[in-house]
Amino acid sequence: MSENSLEKTMKALVLEKPAPVESGPLLLCDLPVPQIGEEEVLLRVRACGVCRTDLHIVEGEIPSHLLPLVPGHQIVGAVEEVGEKVKDLARGALVGVPWLNQVCGSCRFCQEGKENLCENALFTGYDVPGGYAEYVATSREAVYKLPAGYKEEELAPLLCAGVIGYRAYRMSGVKEGDVLGIFGFGSSAHLVAQIARAEGVEIFVFTRSPEHQRLARDLGASFVGRAEDHPLRPLTSAIIFAPAGNLVKNALSYVERGGKVVMAGIYSTPLPEIPYSLLYWERSVKSVANSTRQDVRELLDFAQKFHLEVKSEVFPLAEANRVLRLLKESKIKASAVLKPQP
Repeated sequence: MSENSLEKTMKALVLEKPAPVESGPLLLCDLPVPQIGEEEVLLRVRACGVCRTDLHIVEGEIPSHLLPLVPGHQIVGAVEEVGEKVKDLARGALVGVPWLNQVCGSCRFCQEGKENLCENALFTGYDVPGGYAEYVATSREAVYKLPAGYKEEELAPLLCAGVIGYRAYRMSGVKEGDVLGIFGFGSSAHLVAQIARAEGVEIFVFTRSPEHQRLARDLGASFVGRAEDHPLRPLTSAIIFAPAGNLVKNALSYVERGGKVVMAGIYSTPLPEIPYSLLYWERSVKSVANSTRQDVRELLDFAQKFHLEVKSEVFPLAEANRVLRLLKESKIKASAVLKPQP
């Protein structure tokens, strides 16, 4: 790190203690611009997506790993400086950083190609400082080349909403001609709907928000209703994006024999008692845990090949508390993105 960099400070949103977002738990602070190690990269943050996982972290619905913490794990940034051992990134290059930051490579899950289950994984904006800041330092292995033809605020949601949605979509097992049910229609879901349509999969959407229902229709959903509205015909599989455990019962009721119900969130309210008859005929319920680096590469390649219409609302970095509150109240149309002041 140069002497000039060491003297610089940055604005960052800091969580000192989890609390309801209505209380404004993220504090706008002046912090030193981080120093980097020999295998790390310093990025000037251009945009950082706001994820429901951030809300769960801020409100303490998932246990804290690092406090104080700068959240944020859908980071688009320009390379400002690289460590001595980083030879393949040029200053000024626009890159992305997702949720999965580092894996150990040696536990049995890593050895079996299941690095999303790594016992020693580090996650951006959870175990290491994230992108609700003007600068972020990160491991080189967490940095990805981004697809061309997108604005910065369109790229940010791809890095978690897109990646997790993509993993959930692949886990659902649907193929051309199948019917996929989507419960909840926010940042991830509106991208999954486009991935599915590109592959000839029909989409049925279940959401209570009138605005989300309109977006689902605009993106080509054949059926749009609330969770209690029975679909026109059975679903091949379903993905639940809303953090509401009661939706598992609805989804199981609607999927056909052998259908899968995939829960795509990091957090959910408790699941209800489920009659065995809903699970019979080889129906199944699975969770999605994080993602692999290959998931990230595949989603970004898909976004390059099939231009995804990323719906995003841009807010100043300092408004993170308000944005998280809007997300909690389902008042974000699709994806929210924070941008530091230029």
